[in-house]
Amino acid sequence: MKLIGHYLSPFTRRVGVSLHALGVPFELQFTSTVQTPEKVRMHNPLVRIPALVLDDGEALVESYAILDEIDQMVGPDRALVPPSGRQRRRVMQVTAIALASMDKQQWAFYERRFRPEEKVHQPWIDHNESQSLGGLRRLEELTAHAGSGWVAGTPRLSQADITTAVVVSFIMLIRPELKQQLPHLCRFTDRCEALPAFKSAPMPPSQPGRPGYVQLPG
Repeated sequence: MKLIGHYLSPFTRRVGVSLHALGVPFELQFTSTVQTPEKVRMHNPLVRIPALVLDDGEALVESYAILDEIDQMVGPDRALVPPSGRQRRRVMQVTAIALASMDKQQWAFYERRFRPEEKVHQPWIDHNESQSLGGLRRLEELTAHAGSGWVAGTPRLSQADITTAVVVSFIMLIRPELKQQLPHLCRFTDRCEALPAFKSAPMPPSQPGRPGYVQLPG
């Protein structure tokens, strides 16, 4: 299998970490919607990453659908989202909060990045940042309660943990000043980032001129 994208994209990275966590072999094919959009279009008409190209050539798109199919491949006993019941609901809800928190931070970040200075709308930035902080504070509460366990209360690593840690690592890249407000969440993220699955799919440096630099967005 080939994973199309790059690991500065949290959506691509959560798929990569999940594949490593499950021991599913794949090859990362570095592709960027900014730098190489036509290569992305070959696999996804939306020109979005990630895409996962299966061994038979079929391309799966959108990380939530890719991850669902990966869980189907490995079966319910190994799946990163429990198949049913309360634990499934908790994993799905924590994952949703993490993704929504990231989306809102991206909206706020892109307002300044892509609009001329005279057209930047600060109330829109404030609105999105407020929503994102609401989600991050909820994740802070959950990780504080979890202690040395997993964020959704599962007995082992789940998609809630992977997505939460990937999202927080990305947000801290663009909003490092938030670290002081979210100590438990950042410690949880550091613990996840030390796991082999995360180290095998590392987020690249984002500074221009450094190896692995990828221009945001991607």
